[in-house]
Amino acid sequence: MTQVLTVDPQTPDPAALARAGQVLRRGGLVAFPTETVYGLGANALDPAAVARIFAAKGRPAHDPLIVHLAEPDQAAQVADQVPPIAHRLWARFAPGPLTLVLPKHPAVPPAVTAGKPTVAVRIPGHPVALGLLRAAGVPVAAPSANKFGHTSPTTAQHVLDDLGAAVDLILDAGPTPIGVESTIVDLTTDPPTLLRPGGLPREALEAVLGRPLVVAGPGAEARAPGMLPRHYAPRVPLWLFDGPRAWAREMLWQTAAQLARGQGLRVGALVPTEDAARLRALGVQVADLGPEADLETAARRLFAGLRGLEAAGVEVILARTLGEAHLGLAIADRLRRAAAQVLRPPHGQRGP
Repeated sequence: MTQVLTVDPQTPDPAALARAGQVLRRGGLVAFPTETVYGLGANALDPAAVARIFAAKGRPAHDPLIVHLAEPDQAAQVADQVPPIAHRLWARFAPGPLTLVLPKHPAVPPAVTAGKPTVAVRIPGHPVALGLLRAAGVPVAAPSANKFGHTSPTTAQHVLDDLGAAVDLILDAGPTPIGVESTIVDLTTDPPTLLRPGGLPREALEAVLGRPLVVAGPGAEARAPGMLPRHYAPRVPLWLFDGPRAWAREMLWQTAAQLARGQGLRVGALVPTEDAARLRALGVQVADLGPEADLETAARRLFAGLRGLEAAGVEVILARTLGEAHLGLAIADRLRRAAAQVLRPPHGQRGP
């Protein structure tokens, strides 16, 4: 039976962290909060423990994991080379929602990196995660603590719902504060490549780097987690309206009206507050992302909103993108990968 230890998110009980660290050192699985989502951790240098992650999640072997460290100085344990640019980025953004792809150290089991010559490394910015890493004393491989491909977990209950007894221990520190996964940057390319937008906006990275990032396009090789075309998906179809705001709002409303009134479907919508009243008037179940301009709140509510609509028994979920700036890029990325259908305006139609 899975043990759940409730801990304070800012000052976690050292005894609880010590217990979780012991589980990791013995080859067990610990789910823990980061500032982004809950992770499913195992000793990154223990091949048998790493194999348990893949088994618990139903994760394919070709999808690599992220290795979590407590300090930048520990990177030499898992990375063969740590370039100066990594230290520049860590000096500004660590601990925080940034993952760097570096050349792999031979000590890292091939399963962690899906056989690739690179390893993804991050220093999480959550007191519980950092405390756990220090208590464990080992690098911790940790993807999101959910079934593979399902909506990411932002609470301990989401972990239990997906993984149940497959996890030895869960550290429950309440909802995660950012709500979307870390930003992944590949430093083995020149210029560096943005592999996955996330909780650290692209604009902040480029300001420190002093030059634009290359952006991995659709269909790029999965050199890091979260790059597969279909991911983060609820268990009911998600229809995404991906285009200018006015077009997307009107098309979403028209589609909701047709499905709810014309076809009698139970419709859900993941939308900003500005859209909520009009949709509720149609009988649509609404998950409110907060004011449209507040992208931090929208990111924090994104996955919980999808899970809530799924649990409410809707038959289809409608959503729209919120632009490409700052956290809007990460939100759009998650929705596009989660969507069963992506609807875009006629060619040439542009606008905010």
